[in-house]
This record gives sequence, structure tokens and C-alpha cells, in this order.
Amino acid sequence: MEENKNKSLAVPIAIVVAGLLVAGTLLYTNISSDKKGAAGNNQNDKFASVVVNVRPVDATDHLIGDPNAPVKIIEYSDLECPFCKSFHATMQAIMQSELGRNGKVAWVYRNFPLAQLHSKAVDEAEAAECAGKIGGNLKFWEFINKIFEITPSNNNLDLSELSKTAMAIGLDSSQFQSCLDSNEMLDRVNNDLADAIKGGGAGTPWTVVTTQSGKTFVINGAEPYAVVLKIVQTAVDSQ
Repeated sequence: MEENKNKSLAVPIAIVVAGLLVAGTLLYTNISSDKKGAAGNNQNDKFASVVVNVRPVDATDHLIGDPNAPVKIIEYSDLECPFCKSFHATMQAIMQSELGRNGKVAWVYRNFPLAQLHSKAVDEAEAAECAGKIGGNLKFWEFINKIFEITPSNNNLDLSELSKTAMAIGLDSSQFQSCLDSNEMLDRVNNDLADAIKGGGAGTPWTVVTTQSGKTFVINGAEPYAVVLKIVQTAVDSQ
């Protein structure tokens, strides 16, 4: 499948991502929890509100939780990123926490495939969008949950698993394959990618926590559950 599909990621986006990856991917995806010394590396910085320019959450987004929740957790993710795989489980736990169950927060998933590292990630992002187009929001989430469950990460998923996964969650196989082969969801993937870059994302996962009061907090990389919970609680308390 991969060889037959003509990927057309915009050249300017690819150039920008390539440049950012050299400087930022290791920093953003494997941030140490015990940085010391340098200005700006204070542990308290990660709990401070910052200015980030990403598009507001709207009805076209893939969302879990109450759409009217006062805090939105916007995750930009790559389905072949091992840090994203672990962070996905962390976010599932956040949504099962009291904050998620009580409608204080909602989780939004956006695509940030780093094609320079994971050439299959664009195909997988398109496949997830096809699942959402055909089956709606629920099937989108079922699809990415399954892909994160089965992928070995680091570009090692057999792409034949995409159609198998679509069938396993109850999607029409021919309709799914037609969507995937047509690349009709590539623009949506590219738009998410461009939004992440515009906002300052330089690696995955990159997560922006927004509040109704206009405050914004950033989670760089796959922070552990306790840190993510504290950041999200800080956002909720800042209303």
C-alpha cells in the first residue's frame, strides 16, 4: 500500500518540520523530569500559563468528553511515535479520573505525523481520518486506540493492519479502502500538521491545554500521569 500511494505533503511544511526535528524532537519527546540550573528549566515552568497560537476546538475535532468542558486538552500526535503510545494511555487515565468523569476536561486528538522519522505515520493518520469520516467520532477513537495497541512503534506497523483494524471495528472494508486509496483525508492531516508547527510544536506528543478563560498550558512530550494531572488540575483551577 505504501509504495502505491502518492503522498503530497506540502514542501514548505516538510522543510519546516525537518528543520525543527533536528533542534527539537529529542528535547520535546524525551524531556527529563529533573532538569536543573538553567533559566527556564525550573520545574514550576511547566505549570505556568503561556501564549500558544493553535486553532480553537470546534465541531470538526475528534473529541472525548463533554464538548462544553471548560478545559480542552488538545493533543498533537503521531501514531508511530513510541512516546505517543505511552502518552495515549496516560490521557485515557486522565479521562477516567474525576476531572474527566465530572466533565471538567475534554480530550481532542489532532494529527502530527513526523514523516521524516516515521514514513508510515501519514498513511496511518489518513486511515484514522477515514475511519472517522465513515463511522463518526466513536469509530475514529476506536481506530486509533487499536492502532496504538498493536503498533510496535517507530515505523514498524505492517500497513495491512489498517484495513484489518477497520474491519475489526465494524467499518465497511471497501468504503474504507476507497477513502484511503484516494488520499481524500490528506488535506485534513496536513492542516493539523501545519497547525502544530504554527503553534510551536517541535516533536510528539505535543499537547496544548486551553481554558475558557483564555489561559493556555503546554505539555511537552510524554510526561508521566502525575505531572499531566497536575497541569490539567492547574488549568481547571485557573478558571
